[in-house]
Amino acid sequence: MSPWIAFIVVMVLALAYLYMKRSGQVSSKEAVEYLRNGAMLIDVRSAQEFESGHILQAYNMPLDRVDVLVPTAVKDKNKVLLLHCATGVRSGLAKKKLEEIGYKNVFNLGSYDRASQIVLEK
Repeated sequence: MSPWIAFIVVMVLALAYLYMKRSGQVSSKEAVEYLRNGAMLIDVRSAQEFESGHILQAYNMPLDRVDVLVPTAVKDKNKVLLLHCATGVRSGLAKKKLEEIGYKNVFNLGSYDRASQIVLEK
């Protein structure tokens, strides 16, 4: 295989990965509006990650316990929940878990960095 073909294959895979990572994430504009209207911000990283630095408004509900912690804290299954983690992968998984137990307005903010930027826009 020529170096150019290998380069093109790697670039296509990288772009596909970035697209897949971003798909399913709420837009920044929508997220800002949800926050202005009282959405709950949930950080699904581990307690240790959360303690090492977090967004002040965020509640820590780690992925492995999110399906137990959220129902305890949020009785209204129509409340808007904005989830984030380190990269957006765990928050995507948490979104699916919460939708499976009946939460209707759950959105993936993606990474901690993206969530921080969105909260600052608010």
